[in-house]
Parts: sequence; structure tokens; C-alpha cells
Amino acid sequence: MAEIFDPKPVVQKGFEIEERILKAAAKAEEACESAFKEIDRTARYNGEKVLKAFIDNKVSDVCMKGSAGYGYDDLGRDTLDKVFAQSMGAEDALVRHNIVSGTHALTIALFGVLRKGDKMVSLTGRPYDTLEEVIGLRGSGNGSLADYGVEYEQVDLTPDGKPNVAEIFQKVKGAKLAYIQRSRGYSLRPSLTVNGIAEIVKAAKGANPDIIVMVDNCYGEFVEKSEPVSAGADLIVGSLIKNPGGGIAETGGYIAGTKKLVEQVSYRLTCPGVGREAGCSLDQNKRMYQGLFYAPEVVANALKTATFTSAVMTQLGYQCYPAPGEPRGDIITAVLMKNSQNLIAFCKGIQKGSPVDSFVSPEPWDMPGYDSQVIMAAGAFNNGASIELSADAPLREPYAAYVQGGLTYATGRMGVLCALQEMFEKRCLKLF
Repeated sequence: MAEIFDPKPVVQKGFEIEERILKAAAKAEEACESAFKEIDRTARYNGEKVLKAFIDNKVSDVCMKGSAGYGYDDLGRDTLDKVFAQSMGAEDALVRHNIVSGTHALTIALFGVLRKGDKMVSLTGRPYDTLEEVIGLRGSGNGSLADYGVEYEQVDLTPDGKPNVAEIFQKVKGAKLAYIQRSRGYSLRPSLTVNGIAEIVKAAKGANPDIIVMVDNCYGEFVEKSEPVSAGADLIVGSLIKNPGGGIAETGGYIAGTKKLVEQVSYRLTCPGVGREAGCSLDQNKRMYQGLFYAPEVVANALKTATFTSAVMTQLGYQCYPAPGEPRGDIITAVLMKNSQNLIAFCKGIQKGSPVDSFVSPEPWDMPGYDSQVIMAAGAFNNGASIELSADAPLREPYAAYVQGGLTYATGRMGVLCALQEMFEKRCLKLF
């Protein structure tokens, strides 16, 4: 008997999604077809690159074992540094489970290279909220860079959200370090591609050849076929519970770049005279190796989820950054939700579509390091892991939800559909 083809959009039994939402999703996926193919090509290239790094550095079963105590001669830890450096196109790297966040990794790197009287210049405007107290833009007496006599300046973005190359050329003169934030953070400016970073680096080093260029690479790893080191960055920094941990690393961060600077930073990671030679890996090596190995494919799934989010939300009348078809430098889609009610409903729906804690309801709260209340939907296997589907936002104008992650595209897509269903049920979404 011939199989009967049902052209209507379908969804797994148990998920009650309004049919008009399903139709919008099907139309959005059709529009994403060519973008998805390009994402797959990039993932294949990056996957092969990481595999080659494993082979070239002779990763063995012994590398999966951990160490305790001082951690001297930890083969797994030291080999992982080499594998990671090669995967990033860098001379050297520090990959450690005891780096608690991206902000922590950035702090280690900044304090590792800056001294009293040095000047740091942010080339991409005001940095991410959690870095403000590290620099000394908020708070005092907590051991910020400002407390230690480090000067800070910034080059504000142009009205269209792009780096002001002409002003960069002037501001970096006499500075020790130029800071670039690749991702959009809690703003609507475009994330930076590697080519975009190369233009900024060229301007900075054209005016000050000795300046250290450091890139906050969070959310950007494996989005493209190359990393900011290839664009001339001296240091790149990120978190293992974002892209390069592949959803498997339970914690940690990395600092990669030139051998000289990574060595210098290692003395801030531990202490002068010890540097990278100590620091036990406990039982974390295997997860960090596996996470890096899976990362290109997992990032591809997150990119597909982000691309789909932009397509379906645009179709339903919500402005997205980046818009469908625009280039991406990270895995984030910012969706302008228009008001706090829409924003909260969307985040609650994302939580309902999560594999962990789907039964809880996120509420705005005073999150440490932020200057306004934040709502965060993150039903993740690893707490706070934004390579897993999550949506978060400060409750302030322009009420943008920042959607990122998705370990698999199927579950990431369903999480977004659950968010739309929640909005529909709360009368925050108009369907025609």
C-alpha cells in the first residue's frame, strides 16, 4: 500500500504548537537552506582541523587521565594546551578547568600583561557588563585595573555600530593594550568577523606597532574557518562552557596567542616562578578533550539554531540582529521583543523547551556583575553554559532577547517554537 504524504507541518507528539507557528517555522527553514549548507561546510573544515591537531600532538589514552596535588608533569594538561593552540592557529595556549568564566579568563590575561601606568584602549566601545568592574568603570577598591593604576580609554562605535577606524588610529598611540570584543554582548551592534577584526588590528598596529591586541573571542570560536590570531591578534580569550567546550566540558576557559604573552599570563594564572608548571587537572581532561573534538559540530548546530531564530522571528514581525542573510561573527541572535512582557514570555518559553529544569519559571533578578535586572532562561546540563540553548536579557530598553546555543539543531529549533507558543498563549504574539 502506498504511503500517504501529509504536507502539513508536523511536530513530535507531546509538544502542542499552534499550527500557524509551525507553518512559519517551515517557511523559515526553507529560507535558511543555503545558509545551513555553508554552516555545514565550515563545520567540516573545522572538524578536520581539530582532528589534525589531535593527531599531530599524539593525544593518547594517558592524556585522558587527571592529576592531583601540584599537578607537575601533567601530560594530559600540557598536551591539551598544544592541541588547543594548533586548533586556534596560535603559538601557545593555556586551557584550564579552574578558570571559572570568560570574564575570569579575560581578567587573568589583562592583569597578566598590564602594569601600573599602562593604558588599555577598548576599540569596540564600552565592554560587556561583567568586565566593567574588572576595568574599574563601576565600583572601587575591589582590586580593579584602575585601582592598580592602569588607565582606560575607549573608542566608541560609529552610529551604525561599527568600529571607528579613524579614531582608533589616534587613540592607540602610547597605549599598551588594545581590547576587541568580538561578540555583540548586550548591545545591538554587529558581531565582528575575522576579516572585520583584521581591519581593526591593521589600524591599531599601523599607529602603534608594539601594541598588544587582545580579543574577547567568546561565542566566536569555530563560527568561521579561522580565528582572530590569523587576523593579527596577539591574545584570544574565551570560555569552555561556550563554543570550544562543545557542551561537554563542565567548566573552564582558555587564553591563546603568542608564546611570550601566554607565558607572561601564566604567572598571573598561578604565581610568579610557577606559571603553567603546576595546576592539577583532577578528572577534567577527558571532558575538555572531548568537548574540543565535538565543538565544530556543536557550534554548527548552535549557528543553525541562531539562523533559524532570526528567520522565523523576522517573519513574525520582530527585528533581529543579525537579520537573515547578514554575516555572523558569533552564535548569538538578538531579537527586539518591543516590551518587557514579550521578553519575559519568550524567555519562559525557552525554559519550557529545555532538557533540564523545563518545569521552572525564570524571573528577572539582580545578577552579580550587571547594573540592571537580568532574566535568564537556561535549562542546561552545565549551569550557565551558553553553548546550550539559552536566552537572556537585561530588563531595559530596547528589550532585546539574546538567544544563543543549541547542542542539536532539532532541540534548539523546538526550544524556539516553545518560546513562540508561550508568547502566543500569553497574548504577546499576533498570528495571521
